[in-house]
Amino acid sequence: MSRIYDMIVLGAGPAGLTAGLYGGRGRRSVLIIEKGQDGGQIATTSELENYPGQLLEGETGPSLVARMAEQAAKFGCERASDEIKAVDLAGEIKKLTGSKGEYLCKALIIATGAHPRLIGCKNEEEFRGRGVSYCATCDAAFFEGLQVYVVGGGDAAVEEALYLTKFARRVTIIHRRDELRAAKSIQEKAFANPNIDFMWDTVVESVGGEELLSRMTVKNTKTGEITAIEADAEDGIFGLFGFVGLLPDSDLFSGMINMENGYILTDEDMRTSLPGVFAAGDVRKKSIRQVITAAADGAIAAMQAEHYISNME
Repeated sequence: MSRIYDMIVLGAGPAGLTAGLYGGRGRRSVLIIEKGQDGGQIATTSELENYPGQLLEGETGPSLVARMAEQAAKFGCERASDEIKAVDLAGEIKKLTGSKGEYLCKALIIATGAHPRLIGCKNEEEFRGRGVSYCATCDAAFFEGLQVYVVGGGDAAVEEALYLTKFARRVTIIHRRDELRAAKSIQEKAFANPNIDFMWDTVVESVGGEELLSRMTVKNTKTGEITAIEADAEDGIFGLFGFVGLLPDSDLFSGMINMENGYILTDEDMRTSLPGVFAAGDVRKKSIRQVITAAADGAIAAMQAEHYISNME
Protein backbone atom coordinates (compact mmCIF):
# COMPACT_ATOMS: atom_id res chain seq x y z
CA MET A 1 0.00 0.00 0.00
CA SER A 2 1.27 3.48 -0.83
CA ARG A 3 2.50 5.61 2.04
CA ILE A 4 0.04 8.20 3.30
CA TYR A 5 1.81 11.55 3.69
CA ASP A 6 0.53 14.23 5.98
CA MET A 7 0.89 16.76 3.16
CA ILE A 8 1.55 16.60 -0.53
CA VAL A 9 2.59 19.83 -2.22
CA LEU A 10 1.98 19.87 -5.95
CA GLY A 11 4.53 22.21 -7.52
CA ALA A 12 8.03 23.36 -6.56
CA GLY A 13 7.92 27.08 -7.17
CA PRO A 14 8.28 29.62 -4.36
CA ALA A 15 4.78 28.82 -3.04
CA GLY A 16 5.30 25.06 -3.08
CA LEU A 17 8.80 25.12 -1.62
CA THR A 18 7.73 27.48 1.16
CA ALA A 19 4.76 25.25 1.94
CA GLY A 20 7.13 22.28 2.10
CA LEU A 21 9.49 24.14 4.39
CA TYR A 22 6.72 25.10 6.83
CA GLY A 23 5.19 21.63 6.73
CA GLY A 24 8.56 20.03 7.41
CA ARG A 25 9.32 22.41 10.26
CA GLY A 26 5.99 21.39 11.75
CA ARG A 27 7.30 17.80 11.87
CA ARG A 28 4.84 16.62 9.28
CA SER A 29 5.68 14.17 6.52
CA VAL A 30 5.75 16.18 3.31
CA LEU A 31 6.15 15.16 -0.32
CA ILE A 32 6.74 17.82 -2.98
CA ILE A 33 5.85 16.68 -6.49
CA GLU A 34 7.19 18.63 -9.48
CA LYS A 35 6.90 17.58 -13.12
CA GLY A 36 9.59 19.93 -14.45
CA GLN A 37 12.31 22.12 -13.04
CA ASP A 38 12.03 23.85 -9.68
CA GLY A 39 10.98 27.47 -9.60
CA GLY A 40 8.06 27.80 -11.97
CA GLN A 41 7.95 31.31 -13.45
CA ILE A 42 10.85 32.49 -11.30
CA ALA A 43 13.14 29.97 -12.99
CA THR A 44 13.00 32.17 -16.09
CA THR A 45 13.71 35.43 -14.23
CA SER A 46 17.15 36.82 -14.92
CA GLU A 47 17.29 39.45 -12.20
CA LEU A 48 15.54 40.02 -8.87
CA GLU A 49 15.48 43.33 -7.05
CA ASN A 50 12.47 43.24 -4.75
CA TYR A 51 12.67 40.06 -2.67
CA PRO A 52 13.52 40.94 0.94
CA GLY A 53 16.83 39.47 2.07
CA GLN A 54 18.02 38.57 -1.41
CA LEU A 55 21.67 38.73 -2.36
CA LEU A 56 22.33 42.41 -3.04
CA GLU A 57 25.33 41.72 -5.22
CA GLY A 58 23.05 39.98 -7.67
CA GLU A 59 20.17 37.52 -7.43
CA THR A 60 18.51 35.49 -10.15
CA GLY A 61 15.36 33.44 -10.00
CA PRO A 62 17.25 30.12 -10.22
CA SER A 63 19.72 31.09 -7.49
CA LEU A 64 16.95 32.09 -5.07
CA VAL A 65 14.83 29.02 -5.72
CA ALA A 66 17.86 26.72 -5.34
CA ARG A 67 18.32 27.99 -1.78
CA MET A 68 14.60 27.57 -1.14
CA ALA A 69 14.82 23.92 -2.27
CA GLU A 70 17.85 23.29 -0.03
CA GLN A 71 16.00 24.76 2.92
CA ALA A 72 12.94 22.58 2.32
CA ALA A 73 15.18 19.50 2.07
CA LYS A 74 16.87 20.44 5.35
CA PHE A 75 13.54 20.07 7.12
CA GLY A 76 12.83 16.65 5.69
CA CYS A 77 10.72 17.29 2.61
CA GLU A 78 10.77 14.36 0.25
CA ARG A 79 10.73 14.93 -3.50
CA ALA A 80 9.14 13.20 -6.48
CA SER A 81 9.53 14.03 -10.15
CA ASP A 82 6.25 13.10 -11.78
CA GLU A 83 3.35 14.51 -13.78
CA ILE A 84 0.00 14.03 -12.07
CA LYS A 85 -2.65 12.82 -14.49
CA ALA A 86 -5.67 12.34 -12.19
CA VAL A 87 -6.78 13.19 -8.67
CA ASP A 88 -9.43 11.92 -6.26
CA LEU A 89 -10.00 14.57 -3.60
CA ALA A 90 -13.40 13.53 -2.24
CA GLY A 91 -12.40 11.54 0.84
CA GLU A 92 -10.27 12.19 3.89
CA ILE A 93 -7.33 10.60 2.08
CA LYS A 94 -6.50 12.40 -1.17
CA LYS A 95 -5.20 10.29 -4.05
CA LEU A 96 -3.00 11.57 -6.85
CA THR A 97 -2.18 9.37 -9.81
CA GLY A 98 0.90 10.21 -11.84
CA SER A 99 2.85 8.76 -14.74
CA LYS A 100 5.19 7.00 -12.32
CA GLY A 101 2.94 6.05 -9.42
CA GLU A 102 0.20 6.78 -6.95
CA TYR A 103 0.49 9.22 -4.04
CA LEU A 104 -1.73 9.54 -0.96
CA CYS A 105 -2.06 12.34 1.58
CA LYS A 106 -4.26 13.82 4.28
CA ALA A 107 -3.92 17.39 2.99
CA LEU A 108 -3.08 18.62 -0.50
CA ILE A 109 -1.54 22.00 -1.30
CA ILE A 110 -1.94 22.97 -4.96
CA ALA A 111 0.93 25.18 -6.05
CA THR A 112 1.00 24.37 -9.75
CA GLY A 113 1.50 27.99 -10.82
CA ALA A 114 0.79 29.38 -14.25
CA HIS A 115 2.28 29.43 -17.74
CA PRO A 116 2.79 32.22 -20.30
CA ARG A 117 -0.17 33.38 -22.34
CA LEU A 118 0.33 33.21 -26.10
CA ILE A 119 0.85 36.44 -28.04
CA GLY A 120 -2.20 35.59 -30.11
CA CYS A 121 -0.89 36.10 -33.63
CA LYS A 122 -1.28 33.94 -36.72
CA ASN A 123 1.31 31.12 -37.12
CA GLU A 124 2.57 31.62 -33.55
CA GLU A 125 2.55 27.92 -32.67
CA GLU A 126 4.41 27.07 -35.86
CA PHE A 127 7.33 29.32 -34.93
CA ARG A 128 7.62 28.47 -31.23
CA GLY A 129 11.26 27.58 -30.70
CA ARG A 130 12.10 28.87 -34.18
CA GLY A 131 12.20 32.55 -33.32
CA VAL A 132 9.20 32.90 -31.01
CA SER A 133 9.96 32.50 -27.31
CA TYR A 134 8.46 33.21 -23.88
CA CYS A 135 11.65 32.98 -21.82
CA ALA A 136 14.47 35.49 -22.19
CA THR A 137 16.88 33.71 -19.86
CA CYS A 138 16.29 30.46 -21.76
CA ASP A 139 16.73 31.77 -25.30
CA ALA A 140 18.47 35.16 -25.26
CA ALA A 141 21.83 33.69 -26.27
CA PHE A 142 20.33 32.43 -29.54
CA PHE A 143 19.83 36.05 -30.62
CA GLU A 144 23.33 37.38 -29.95
CA GLY A 145 23.83 40.46 -32.12
CA LEU A 146 20.36 40.25 -33.70
CA GLN A 147 17.19 42.34 -33.64
CA VAL A 148 14.66 41.28 -31.02
CA TYR A 149 11.06 42.33 -30.35
CA VAL A 150 9.29 42.02 -27.01
CA VAL A 151 5.48 42.00 -26.78
CA GLY A 152 3.99 43.38 -23.56
CA GLY A 153 4.08 46.39 -21.27
CA GLY A 154 4.11 45.03 -17.73
CA ASP A 155 6.95 44.39 -15.31
CA ALA A 156 7.92 41.05 -16.85
CA ALA A 157 8.02 42.38 -20.42
CA VAL A 158 10.14 45.41 -19.61
CA GLU A 159 12.49 43.52 -17.28
CA GLU A 160 13.06 40.85 -19.91
CA ALA A 161 13.59 43.51 -22.59
CA LEU A 162 16.32 45.02 -20.40
CA TYR A 163 17.90 41.59 -20.01
CA LEU A 164 17.79 40.97 -23.76
CA THR A 165 19.85 44.11 -24.41
CA LYS A 166 22.84 42.17 -23.05
CA PHE A 167 22.61 39.91 -26.09
CA ALA A 168 20.58 41.51 -28.89
CA ARG A 169 21.79 44.30 -31.13
CA ARG A 170 18.50 46.13 -30.67
CA VAL A 171 15.36 45.48 -28.64
CA THR A 172 11.95 46.91 -29.55
CA ILE A 173 9.06 46.75 -27.09
CA ILE A 174 5.69 46.33 -28.82
CA HIS A 175 2.77 47.44 -26.65
CA ARG A 176 -0.90 47.68 -27.50
CA ARG A 177 -1.27 50.90 -25.49
CA ASP A 178 0.51 54.25 -25.52
CA GLU A 179 2.13 53.82 -22.11
CA LEU A 180 3.72 50.99 -20.16
CA ARG A 181 2.10 49.27 -17.17
CA ALA A 182 5.42 48.36 -15.55
CA ALA A 183 6.55 49.88 -12.25
CA LYS A 184 7.96 53.38 -12.68
CA SER A 185 11.45 52.33 -11.56
CA ILE A 186 11.52 49.65 -14.27
CA GLN A 187 10.18 52.05 -16.90
CA GLU A 188 12.90 54.56 -16.10
CA LYS A 189 15.58 51.98 -16.75
CA ALA A 190 14.02 51.06 -20.09
CA PHE A 191 13.62 54.66 -21.27
CA ALA A 192 17.23 55.37 -20.30
CA ASN A 193 18.58 52.37 -22.19
CA PRO A 194 19.86 53.47 -25.63
CA ASN A 195 19.34 49.97 -27.07
CA ILE A 196 15.59 49.86 -26.45
CA ASP A 197 12.99 51.25 -28.86
CA PHE A 198 9.21 51.39 -28.44
CA MET A 199 6.38 50.59 -30.82
CA TRP A 200 3.24 52.05 -29.23
CA ASP A 201 -0.41 51.21 -29.92
CA THR A 202 0.64 48.10 -31.78
CA VAL A 203 -0.20 44.39 -31.83
CA VAL A 204 1.42 41.54 -33.75
CA GLU A 205 -0.93 40.17 -36.39
CA SER A 206 1.13 37.34 -37.89
CA VAL A 207 4.61 35.82 -38.03
CA GLY A 208 6.33 33.97 -40.84
CA GLY A 209 9.51 32.83 -42.48
CA GLU A 210 11.03 29.77 -44.05
CA GLU A 211 12.58 27.57 -41.37
CA LEU A 212 13.10 30.39 -38.85
CA LEU A 213 11.22 33.57 -37.97
CA SER A 214 12.16 36.30 -40.46
CA ARG A 215 9.04 38.39 -40.95
CA MET A 216 5.93 39.59 -39.19
CA THR A 217 3.06 42.00 -39.64
CA VAL A 218 1.95 44.42 -36.95
CA LYS A 219 -1.21 46.51 -36.69
CA ASN A 220 -1.67 49.96 -35.18
CA THR A 221 -4.59 49.70 -32.76
CA LYS A 222 -5.67 53.31 -33.34
CA THR A 223 -5.33 53.72 -37.10
CA GLY A 224 -5.65 50.11 -38.23
CA GLU A 225 -2.51 50.51 -40.36
CA ILE A 226 -0.69 47.24 -41.14
CA THR A 227 3.11 47.25 -41.28
CA ALA A 228 5.34 44.44 -42.54
CA ILE A 229 8.62 43.86 -40.73
CA GLU A 230 11.42 41.86 -42.32
CA ALA A 231 14.66 40.60 -40.81
CA ASP A 232 17.81 42.34 -42.00
CA ALA A 233 19.21 40.55 -45.02
CA GLU A 234 22.50 39.86 -43.22
CA ASP A 235 20.72 38.44 -40.18
CA GLY A 236 18.05 36.35 -41.84
CA ILE A 237 16.20 36.02 -38.55
CA PHE A 238 14.91 38.04 -35.61
CA GLY A 239 13.47 37.12 -32.24
CA LEU A 240 9.97 37.67 -30.88
CA PHE A 241 9.42 37.29 -27.14
CA GLY A 242 5.95 37.28 -25.64
CA PHE A 243 5.25 38.51 -22.09
CA VAL A 244 1.52 39.23 -22.12
CA GLY A 245 0.35 37.55 -18.95
CA LEU A 246 -0.17 34.12 -17.48
CA LEU A 247 -2.72 31.30 -17.54
CA PRO A 248 -3.21 29.16 -14.42
CA ASP A 249 -2.21 25.49 -14.48
CA SER A 250 -5.46 24.29 -12.96
CA ASP A 251 -7.07 22.08 -15.62
CA LEU A 252 -6.46 18.98 -13.48
CA PHE A 253 -8.92 20.29 -10.90
CA SER A 254 -11.61 21.60 -13.25
CA GLY A 255 -15.08 20.69 -12.03
CA MET A 256 -13.82 19.67 -8.59
CA ILE A 257 -12.85 23.00 -7.01
CA ASN A 258 -14.46 26.40 -7.32
CA MET A 259 -12.60 28.58 -9.82
CA GLU A 260 -12.90 31.88 -11.64
CA ASN A 261 -11.40 32.15 -15.12
CA GLY A 262 -9.30 29.10 -14.31
CA TYR A 263 -7.88 30.55 -11.10
CA ILE A 264 -8.64 28.57 -7.94
CA LEU A 265 -10.73 30.47 -5.40
CA THR A 266 -9.52 30.39 -1.80
CA ASP A 267 -10.24 32.22 1.41
CA GLU A 268 -7.54 34.21 3.23
CA ASP A 269 -6.29 30.95 4.78
CA MET A 270 -5.72 29.38 1.33
CA ARG A 271 -8.61 26.93 1.82
CA THR A 272 -10.40 25.87 -1.37
CA SER A 273 -13.99 24.70 -1.64
CA LEU A 274 -12.86 21.13 -0.77
CA PRO A 275 -11.91 20.18 2.81
CA GLY A 276 -8.22 19.37 3.13
CA VAL A 277 -7.34 20.98 -0.19
CA PHE A 278 -5.43 24.28 -0.21
CA ALA A 279 -4.03 26.44 -3.02
CA ALA A 280 -1.07 28.83 -3.03
CA GLY A 281 0.76 31.06 -5.48
CA ASP A 282 -0.04 32.00 -9.06
CA VAL A 283 -2.66 29.27 -9.52
CA ARG A 284 -5.12 30.97 -7.16
CA LYS A 285 -7.13 34.14 -7.71
CA LYS A 286 -5.23 37.06 -6.17
CA SER A 287 -4.38 40.68 -6.89
CA ILE A 288 -0.58 40.49 -6.84
CA ARG A 289 1.56 37.70 -8.28
CA GLN A 290 5.08 38.16 -6.98
CA VAL A 291 7.64 35.83 -5.41
CA ILE A 292 7.02 37.29 -1.97
CA THR A 293 3.24 36.82 -2.16
CA ALA A 294 3.70 33.25 -3.44
CA ALA A 295 5.96 32.48 -0.48
CA ALA A 296 3.43 34.02 1.92
CA ASP A 297 0.66 31.91 0.38
CA GLY A 298 2.75 28.77 0.82
CA ALA A 299 3.43 29.51 4.48
CA ILE A 300 -0.24 30.15 5.20
CA ALA A 301 -1.37 27.06 3.28
CA ALA A 302 1.01 24.77 5.16
CA MET A 303 0.08 26.15 8.57
CA GLN A 304 -3.63 25.80 7.81
CA ALA A 305 -3.05 22.29 6.47
CA GLU A 306 -1.34 21.50 9.78
CA HIS A 307 -4.43 22.70 11.66
CA TYR A 308 -6.66 20.63 9.40
CA ILE A 309 -4.62 17.48 9.97
CA SER A 310 -4.47 18.05 13.75
CA ASN A 311 -8.26 18.24 13.85
CA MET A 312 -8.46 14.91 12.01
CA GLU A 313 -6.29 13.13 14.56
